[in-house]
Amino acid sequence: MRGFRIVFISILGFLMCFSALKMSAQEKEFTVVIDPGHGGKDTGTTGTKRYKNLYEKNVVLNVALEVEKKLKEQMPGIKVILTRRDDTFIELKKRGDIANKADADLFISIHANAASYKANGTETYVLGVHRNETNLAVAKRENDVILLEEDYERHYSYDPHSPASIISLTLLQEDFLDQSIRIAKIMENSLKNVGKRRSRGVKQAGFVVLHQTYMPSILIEIGFLSNKEEEDFLRNKKGQEKIATSIVSGIKTYKNELEKNAIKVSHSNVSKSNIYEGIDFKVQIASGTRKIETKSYNFKGLKKVERVKVENFYKYYYGKTADYNQIKRYKKEAVAKGYTSAFIVAFKGKERLSLNKLLNSRQP
Repeated sequence: MRGFRIVFISILGFLMCFSALKMSAQEKEFTVVIDPGHGGKDTGTTGTKRYKNLYEKNVVLNVALEVEKKLKEQMPGIKVILTRRDDTFIELKKRGDIANKADADLFISIHANAASYKANGTETYVLGVHRNETNLAVAKRENDVILLEEDYERHYSYDPHSPASIISLTLLQEDFLDQSIRIAKIMENSLKNVGKRRSRGVKQAGFVVLHQTYMPSILIEIGFLSNKEEEDFLRNKKGQEKIATSIVSGIKTYKNELEKNAIKVSHSNVSKSNIYEGIDFKVQIASGTRKIETKSYNFKGLKKVERVKVENFYKYYYGKTADYNQIKRYKKEAVAKGYTSAFIVAFKGKERLSLNKLLNSRQP
């Protein structure tokens, strides 16, 4: 009987350890939300007269499903969420809500382009004020889906009829802009080198769907359905698989960079003090419209999380110190807990400072 108890306790201990390891792994789970643009009554752009039933909504859904399949095959340690899996109309706000509720590390919206002139190639957008009339036209076309939503005036301050409304979109994503630009560059390089597509570069424009999220977010225009050559490529299964392979490669590269940066912090010399008098360094781990109690169980075990309201949304910070080496350790802890998009910010009183300028101002 005693032997049975020993065996039972051993098994129980093993199961508890296994459960703890499993929970730890779940905490660190990297989550990607893939958003196939349009859907249902919103067809998106259409093909040329040769293929009247070729709709953007179907092309991008096929690519998104292929991305999901490849990610699950090649990166089993990450979680993949699709905003839609069939020909369903999903409101722009709901697409962002799906990503926010999942506490996603990355949001990728997939679209196909169109132009009145002969154009080809891919381009990847991050949220920002339009830089030229072409970017403005692309953003307006993708945002016009709002007109199909019921009571859209209640949910958005954006007026689809007014070009000035795009310019006035509040940049809720300002704190993730650098990371969004980085993944956008990685994605364009991947589409060019892996997918062998012509890259039109990384651009900024006022996309409402990106405005709704609070994590690194990009919108990829995978090609022009208005171009006969690209239309043939994008409607073909092999072409869709090639685009999906490029997107997966970009996600891999981005995730690997995040992990390498975390390792660099852990291997850096943190024994020496690096004090900036009068400066408060903090690690931003989240931002959004939800007011969350700053209890450790709401933040994967992180204690002493600070919540600050900025206009109509909240920012959540972990750690506070004048020691830059110490804040890097805090960032490492946040990343290890699963906040892989965490980044360091600097304040002087309530004034937000440019971290790069601050660090570069310190003489070696």
